[in-house]
Amino acid sequence: MKNILIIDDEEQLRKLLGRIIALEGFSVTEASTIKAATIQLQQQQPEVILCDVRLPDGNGVDFVATVKKAYPGTEIILLTAFGNIPDGVNAMKKGAFDYLVKGNDNDRIIPLLHQAVEQALLNRKNAVKLEWTDKYRFDTIIGQSKSIQTAINLAKRIAPGDSTVLLLGETGSGKEVFANAIHQSSKRKDQPFIALNCSAFARDLLEGELFGHKAGAFTGANKDKKGLIEMANGGTLFLDEIGELHIDLQAKLLRVLENGQFIKLGDTKVSSADVRIIAATNRDLRAEAGQGRFREDLYYRLNVFSIPLPALRERTEDIPALVEVFLQQLAKRNQAPAPAVSAEAMSLLKKYSWKGNIRELKNVLERAFVLQDDQLILPEHLPFEIQQHSGVSTAGLSLAAVEQQHIRKILQATQWNKTRAAKLLEIGLATLYRKMEEYQISPDFSK
Repeated sequence: MKNILIIDDEEQLRKLLGRIIALEGFSVTEASTIKAATIQLQQQQPEVILCDVRLPDGNGVDFVATVKKAYPGTEIILLTAFGNIPDGVNAMKKGAFDYLVKGNDNDRIIPLLHQAVEQALLNRKNAVKLEWTDKYRFDTIIGQSKSIQTAINLAKRIAPGDSTVLLLGETGSGKEVFANAIHQSSKRKDQPFIALNCSAFARDLLEGELFGHKAGAFTGANKDKKGLIEMANGGTLFLDEIGELHIDLQAKLLRVLENGQFIKLGDTKVSSADVRIIAATNRDLRAEAGQGRFREDLYYRLNVFSIPLPALRERTEDIPALVEVFLQQLAKRNQAPAPAVSAEAMSLLKKYSWKGNIRELKNVLERAFVLQDDQLILPEHLPFEIQQHSGVSTAGLSLAAVEQQHIRKILQATQWNKTRAAKLLEIGLATLYRKMEEYQISPDFSK
C-alpha cells in the first residue's frame, strides 16, 4: 500500500483530507508540524507528502528543499490558502511536484496525488541500475584540466584490483561515471555493475534492497527476494550517497566489506557474496563520524582509496569540450544538426557556478537546443539565472510576466508538446497545465 503523509496544523482539514485519501486505497499518516513530520519521515518514508505552506514551526516551501535533499525519491505537493506566483515558482525550483490552492484546487488533489505516487515509484525504480555495458570507460570521461586528469589517473591505478573505493564530490560531478569506468577496467568487467542511490529509500526498504529477504519476513513478503549484494556477486556494487545509509545498516555493510557475509531479512543462516564495493558521497564522512552520524570503522574501511572529483566550476576550461560532446549527443538523438554556441553564451556558461555540475550543464544545453534558432545558441536561450551575467535584461517586467514569456517560448519551441515542455521547464505536467490556464496561454495556429 502506498504511503501518504499529510502535514497541516488545521486538524479538521487534515482529518478530512486523510479520510478522502484513505478511500483511494492509500495508507495515510498525519503531522501538524515540521518537527513531527521529520520524525514520521525517519520512521516510514512516504511516496508523497501533502504539506501546508504555513506551519507553526516553519515554512513548507523551505521544507521542500530539506526533504528533497534527504529523500529525493519522495514527491511533495504544497497546499496553501494564500496562493501567489513567487511562492509557486520558488516551490518548483526547490523540487515540489506541484502547488495547490486550498478550496480552488480541491478537485485536482486526488488525480494529482496519483500522478505524484507514480512519479515517486519511478524515482525509486531509477534509484537502482543494473548494467552490463561498457559505455562508460576512462576514455569517455571528458576533460583535459589538471584536476580531472589527476582523478582519472588515480582511478586507473586503483581499478585493476579489488580494493574498496570512495569517490568524493558534489552532486552531478560524475561519480557514477567514474565508478562504472573503474568496473570496466577491472577483472570483474564481465560481471554485473549495480548502482544504488542510498538516499532514495527509507531504512527498512533499503535493508531489503541491499540484503534481500525470505518469504514471510514481513507483511507482503510472499516469496524470497535476492538483495543487490547477492545480485552483484562476482561484480561491483556502487553505493551512491553512502552518507545517507542508516547507522544500523552501516554495521551490516561493514560485515560484507570484511568477509563478504550478510543475513537476509527473516533468515537465520549466513549468506555470502564476492562483491567489490565502490561508494560515493558529497558529505564529509570524517566529520560525520566525529559527530556519531557515521560509523568510524566503516569510514576507514571505505576509505582504503579515496578519489576527489572536481566540481565543474573548478575546471571551467573543460566546459567547451563538454558542451561540444553534449550538443553532438542531442543532435544525434533529435536527428538534427548540432548548433554552435556564440562567444557570449559560452562566456556565460564558463562564468556560472554550476551547483548541479555536469548534470545541470546537460539540462541547460537540452533546453537551449530546443530554443535556439539558425543553429546558434545565444545568451537568451539560456536560463535566467545564467543570463544575469549578460546584457539580457528583464528590467521593468514583473516575475509573473517573465514567467509567462518563458513558458510561452518553451511551448512554442517544443511545438506545444506539453510533456517535453514540462521537462525543459523542470516542473510537473499538472503544474504546466495550471500555469497555461492562469496565464491564458494557448497556441494560435492561425499564424
